[in-house]
Amino acid sequence: MSIRIPRVTYAYIPDTIVVHLAKPDEEAENVTVNFIDYVKNVASSELYPTWPENALQANVYAITSIALNRIFTEWYKLRGYNFDITNATQYDQAFVNNRGLFDNISKIVDESFNDYIVREGHIEPYFAQYCDGRISQCDGMYQWGSVDLANQGYTPLEILKYYYGNDISIVLNVPIEKYQANYRGTPFGLGDSGLDIFIMQFSLNRISANFPLIPKKNNINGYYDEVTEAAVTQFQKIYNLPVTGIVDKGTYYKIQTIFYAVTKVSELESIGLLNEDISMQFSGVMTEGSTVPRVELLQYFLNVMSAFYDTIPAVKITGSFGPETRDAIMELQKTMGLPVTGIIDKNTWDVLYSNILGIITTLPPSAVMIPSLRYPGIVYSRGMGIEQPGVFVIQELLAYISSNIPNITYVPYNLVDGVFGPITESAVITFQKTFGLEPNGIVDEPTWNKMVEIYRNLRYGEGRVAGQYPGVELSPPALQ
Repeated sequence: MSIRIPRVTYAYIPDTIVVHLAKPDEEAENVTVNFIDYVKNVASSELYPTWPENALQANVYAITSIALNRIFTEWYKLRGYNFDITNATQYDQAFVNNRGLFDNISKIVDESFNDYIVREGHIEPYFAQYCDGRISQCDGMYQWGSVDLANQGYTPLEILKYYYGNDISIVLNVPIEKYQANYRGTPFGLGDSGLDIFIMQFSLNRISANFPLIPKKNNINGYYDEVTEAAVTQFQKIYNLPVTGIVDKGTYYKIQTIFYAVTKVSELESIGLLNEDISMQFSGVMTEGSTVPRVELLQYFLNVMSAFYDTIPAVKITGSFGPETRDAIMELQKTMGLPVTGIIDKNTWDVLYSNILGIITTLPPSAVMIPSLRYPGIVYSRGMGIEQPGVFVIQELLAYISSNIPNITYVPYNLVDGVFGPITESAVITFQKTFGLEPNGIVDEPTWNKMVEIYRNLRYGEGRVAGQYPGVELSPPALQ
């Protein structure tokens, strides 16, 4: 069975992209081109057809990912522009309207234009910055350096990991959809209907999970009724917009901005945190200079808070408590009315934790992306319930795996309930049989580790290499 990826969880491939033929603030023509033709054009403008195929493929992945990142984040649309990307290389990547294409580059693009780079723990296509590496340098991939690596036998993924880090993967075979998120161009209100209103209602419902004062619409239908008006009015009050109950351009794009910020927070569950684990992590004081593992978690939490409070800056997740982290903590303390010390003491942690916990508990299991979680040291078996949150993880893993491998008992997403029941046990047994483990229905360390391995390989595309799992039949890529 194939389950479609919700847009809040994964990107998709648009059928077209709108390119501004100049810098963002310069007057110039906007051209609409098929997405695949855009990638071919940029690749033919940026790359040499004589380069090794692995170098060309790595660069095509980067080109596609940059374009998808701009579209997925609505980088320019949310800033009031009417295009998706520019052709100014200071901002984006080269695009020469109506230029000729190289045949071998076009062939590579045909095979991979709907694949993109993602960094572990993130849902958005990675903004894979690159430069030539000779005339210009950057923090991303050196194009001529990719040629040298390809000549040394590096695969495309190995080239990308060399420049961007080992925590990146390639998402394969992403579906193509018609882009529908644009503002219709005129305000709308009571009595109006349409797909854009449907999208707005969905967005407001999701935002209301974090802001309960915004009323939820139980039956999303694309019709602008009194409930929708009340939700829009409350949203406008919260974000200091003109309180009209009418959705103009400013309100529409503010809703989309907040929706994107909120759905990014689904990454909280992707790092596999359990409530009691979080509480135990912060039993002590942290100050500048700390390098304990929980600093990385603290930095991630600060980034989540920055999505909701403009006063709190985002920080790099380094695991090292430096001046940038200290300054963000001070802004958090100012915002929350706490003593401004730049130190994480119990009082500061309690306030941060209560905010973060309120967000975590609103996230549905279907929004979870499981990373490479270490075995928690617990043997799981039939009869265990929600007092062992690891059962949720097991069910999430099996739900995705079983939708890819038909001979593993299917675990429906509406039965991911944290209770190790007969369906979960059957799925574990059939999984163990499929991958040569003792079929006892018990999740010990070998079974846990194998499930995480197979899940991640399938989800991020690496497990679809022909023959990687001899004798294992795969369904078409599962989309959830």
